Amino acid sequence: MINNYLILTKLTIVSNSTDNNSVAFLRLVKIMDELREQCPWDKKQTIHTLRSMTIEETYELVDAIDHNDWKGIAEELGDLFLHLLFYSKIGAEQNAFLLEDVLNGIAEKLIRRHPHIYGEVKVNDEEDVKRNWEKIKAAEGKKSTLEGVPKSLPAIVKSLRLQEKSKQVGFEWSNKEDVWKKVEEETKELQEAIASDQQDDIEAEFGDLLFSLVNYARFLQVDPEKALERTNRKFIDRFQQMEKIAGQQGNALTDLSLEEMDKLWNNIKKQK
Repeated sequence: MINNYLILTKLTIVSNSTDNNSVAFLRLVKIMDELREQCPWDKKQTIHTLRSMTIEETYELVDAIDHNDWKGIAEELGDLFLHLLFYSKIGAEQNAFLLEDVLNGIAEKLIRRHPHIYGEVKVNDEEDVKRNWEKIKAAEGKKSTLEGVPKSLPAIVKSLRLQEKSKQVGFEWSNKEDVWKKVEEETKELQEAIASDQQDDIEAEFGDLLFSLVNYARFLQVDPEKALERTNRKFIDRFQQMEKIAGQQGNALTDLSLEEMDKLWNNIKKQK
């Protein structure tokens, strides 16, 4: 089997490229090949053992993004690049695909799905681009508009993606006022389920309410995942301040009554 590094080197020579990005990419490809051939740990890895580590690296990138940590973003992108090359290396070993197949595949897909850039199609805005994207995917043999939404996505992110995709075929509310009415309707149905004391119904209606709130967030141009994480971070900050203040007073939070903790919380809240 021809080494990935040699393949890409030949391609680089043919294109007579002196681009620093190409040189850096080829260097990483070469290192990946060497690690897979020589390092006991790297030699042992499979696509399945890498899976959980890839998820962890992705969340570390998300953390860096959330904190606008550009140095961290660059570092985590490097880790993800390594994982992508790792999967490609294993794919080549299994005679499943080559790295060049991965790169050419995404390049061809992007060209095919951007006819307004690489063809004669005219678009007015990003919504036209999204609609064309879904039409092209359907022409490629996709059986459902909702294909491509990973089953393992976190629920809030998944509901947002499902709504965004269904919007591309016109399945969408006309205004945010109607969406809010739906939120109120789902809230009422949840209250009725609570009154009936049927746990399965309560869970179902709670899910419907969350789905409606995600929908409303879209109409407010709010990323619901980002908004919730912002609240999570705010809660962590205030809670840890409560712990600190209680400690300075010689107490643990467990020593305080709910009313005392609530007073601390409100004082902290007023400071920000």
